[in-house]
Amino acid sequence: MPSDKDNNNDFEPVYSRRSDKKPHYKKKNHHRRRIIGWSIFFVLLLALGGGLVWGYGAYKNAKSTFKKTYDSTNVTKARNVSSVIQQGKPLSILLLGTDTGALGRHDTGRTDTMIVASVNAKKKTIHLTSIARDTKVVVPGDTQPYEKINAAYTIGGAGTAVKTVQNLLDVPIDFYAIINMGGLEKMVNAVGGVDVTPLLTFQYGAANVVKGKKTHLNGRQALDYSRMRDDDPRGDYGRQARQRQIIKKLVMKGLNITSLLRYKSILSSLSGNMKTDMTFDDMIAVRAKYGDATHHIKSQTLQGENAMIDGLSYQVVPQNELLRVSNDIRTSLGLAKSAKLQTSQTNTDNGQGATQSSTYNGY
Repeated sequence: MPSDKDNNNDFEPVYSRRSDKKPHYKKKNHHRRRIIGWSIFFVLLLALGGGLVWGYGAYKNAKSTFKKTYDSTNVTKARNVSSVIQQGKPLSILLLGTDTGALGRHDTGRTDTMIVASVNAKKKTIHLTSIARDTKVVVPGDTQPYEKINAAYTIGGAGTAVKTVQNLLDVPIDFYAIINMGGLEKMVNAVGGVDVTPLLTFQYGAANVVKGKKTHLNGRQALDYSRMRDDDPRGDYGRQARQRQIIKKLVMKGLNITSLLRYKSILSSLSGNMKTDMTFDDMIAVRAKYGDATHHIKSQTLQGENAMIDGLSYQVVPQNELLRVSNDIRTSLGLAKSAKLQTSQTNTDNGQGATQSSTYNGY
């Protein structure tokens, strides 16, 4: 799978002006806008079955916890997900991280982390595709002709975020899961921290790392390691690479957890910090069918180009890049490749934000 590309800081095309209405995206305090949620719950979704060997008590505790995390989007699924799981077909999960729950923030927030995880049980692979927070998109149901993709959740909740990603990438999203940053430290600490080999040397908050030198990170350090953006020469794309690095380490660490106390700590850290439309029974089925997929984890980024539009910085994805990534995910999900982009992928600038419909391609 292609590796992340460098961000092109010289590309600054001229676009027609958007509506005079103020955008949903607003500039925030720089300490707050770089907040990360790398969806650590993904570890638990794939490793949950291991915690059930302790008997009915552990099972009951887990079921009680996840009953509180369930939150339906009330959006019709793009395909029959129950059938997909039953047959062990490749599954997709939209992992979202919102910038709330800490630093005094308790509003809806934006999804500063968006990762499409495609899980293939037969090939035993997980593909993680990061979407830059500033990617220019049309948000279904919005009054604006275009937005930054991280505003979709603010505008219409998880359901709107799911529809926006489906439209952009022309892939079905089977489940979503979102976590706020308030629970991240607890969750990393619950698995005993993680060991990473830093991708660059920097100091940010509690993170003080040296490129190439293996370092153990606790919850706070891992959070800051993944939050830093301004001092990374690749900006948000560099931050995404560190986010995916943490996810991979957490998945492997989670699979090796054998302590009942660790599982109780993980379950406790989820309370009030995570929401998903995956039921507990779904999670058990996913564990049974897809648990071995953690053997091979690959990653990539949907690479955009810098564009200043009405004084705001966007990432505009070239059509050939969008088609490449779309087909890459489709292939990982066992779907046929597309010869060209669908209408829902190419109408960012036509002012149809309030009426956009999805054109799905053979799910």
